[in-house]
Amino acid sequence: MRTITTTDDLSAFCTQARTQDYVTVDTEFMRERTYYSKLCLVQLAMPGSAGDAVLVDPLADGIRLDPLYELFRDENVVKVFHAARQDLEIFWVDADVLPRPLFDTQVAAMVCGFGDQVSYETLVRRIAHEKVDKSSRFTDWSRRPLREAQKVYALADVTHLRDIYEWLAMELERSGRSRWVAEELGSLTDPETYRTRPEDAWRRIKTRNHTPRFLAIVRELAAFRERHAQEKDIPRSRVMKDDALLEIAAAKPRTPADLGGLRLLLREARRGEIAEGILAAVERGMACPPEDLPKDEAVKERLQVNPALADLLRVLLKSKTESSGVAARLIAPSSDLDAIAAGKRDIPALSGWRREVFGADALRLCEGEIALAANGNAVQVVQL
Repeated sequence: MRTITTTDDLSAFCTQARTQDYVTVDTEFMRERTYYSKLCLVQLAMPGSAGDAVLVDPLADGIRLDPLYELFRDENVVKVFHAARQDLEIFWVDADVLPRPLFDTQVAAMVCGFGDQVSYETLVRRIAHEKVDKSSRFTDWSRRPLREAQKVYALADVTHLRDIYEWLAMELERSGRSRWVAEELGSLTDPETYRTRPEDAWRRIKTRNHTPRFLAIVRELAAFRERHAQEKDIPRSRVMKDDALLEIAAAKPRTPADLGGLRLLLREARRGEIAEGILAAVERGMACPPEDLPKDEAVKERLQVNPALADLLRVLLKSKTESSGVAARLIAPSSDLDAIAAGKRDIPALSGWRREVFGADALRLCEGEIALAANGNAVQVVQL
């Protein structure tokens, strides 16, 4: 089991990898105490025997990951991940690089009939017919030296991935669905996916109060929290948790003494930089001009959903899911079905490969051109 600790050795491996059709990739990282993920280990494997798989230690003295990033930019080599979102975010933040071309086995498995967000362990069991030792899953990957069990666990994440990738790629080719996966991976290779804008952070916060002035304060507090967490590289919760943020927005504190009377705010946030930032954010929210007040999207547009039609669309989706083997949530989430039933047409379920599988018949159902009928345990489409 080989661990690469120098740039020269990494360069040699990546040079060899660039002669291959694909390379499997995984990472181990820590994020409990930081805003940005701390990369602790990179696992790589080329096609072939276990001897073509290595661990790369990014914490080793003097090592640079430039050769790895050059491999990621090589469009002649497919980079294979499982559930790649967090891995790709690390590489984008670290080096402004996203692996291309990309293959995500979780996305491919959803298209190939393995259900919604299938786990790596499930694919290893069902495709590679192996078992994954989970004993090292919850471990501190930043500590050195790594134990042998950790290395074995980490390397298994890319060695079994070779068999999974080859099987899924062959199945996609057989079914003619490779284009479907390529469409889905577009968002993963879009830099916008990994750009965090502090001014939009408030949209992730769930609240029952949707009054514009309250939301303006929430927006300013969330933006301050995001910027402070980024600058200090600490988790958002170390600045203030969501429930404390909402409490502040409701209480509208103006002085440090007001902060002291809050129940949910962390003690260290009642003074210093965080306290000053909170008070300034509240003041900005209170002073926001009426024309710039935010509106919650869920409140701004109340869809006039036809409930009977929405139910029919759900039956149609279930039928299409069973016949295609594609996970229902991947084809059309409930929000898409309600939007179609309300007359909306500019939604993902009605474009691309989803239109082929479901969207075209969904529109025909809405127009009264088809009906649904029971046929034993199945539902079939009937032309009207």
